Amino acid sequence: MYSAITKGIKVTVTPQFLEEESDPDRGFFFWAYTVEILNLSAEQVTLRTRHWRITDANGQTQEVHGAGVVGEEPELEPGEAFEYTSGAPLKTPSGIMVGSYGVETQRGSAFDVEIPAFSLDSPHNRRVVN
Repeated sequence: MYSAITKGIKVTVTPQFLEEESDPDRGFFFWAYTVEILNLSAEQVTLRTRHWRITDANGQTQEVHGAGVVGEEPELEPGEAFEYTSGAPLKTPSGIMVGSYGVETQRGSAFDVEIPAFSLDSPHNRRVVN
């Protein structure tokens, strides 16, 4: 589990490798990740945008930009949380993801909320000990 707090918005991510969705022999590895966004601030916020940077074990990076998350732009009152699960495929048995959400307050001010960097690890990742 990985967490970060930006201006009272806490983002927690829990990744999980999905063996049954992966095909290591063909260089296809798939992870699910569950995100909880918790509003610890004193005002309502609306999640408007997402930005992900996904990097595989070979250093290949993919950027993903879009509106909302899973087709929604959730509004969170103080103390409310929103949770969703999504997925990420890679061509390598490990990688890393990091990003940000663009949120807007009820008063109209906007800011970016950090999504903490989290590792995508699989049992197919070969580890070398020096």
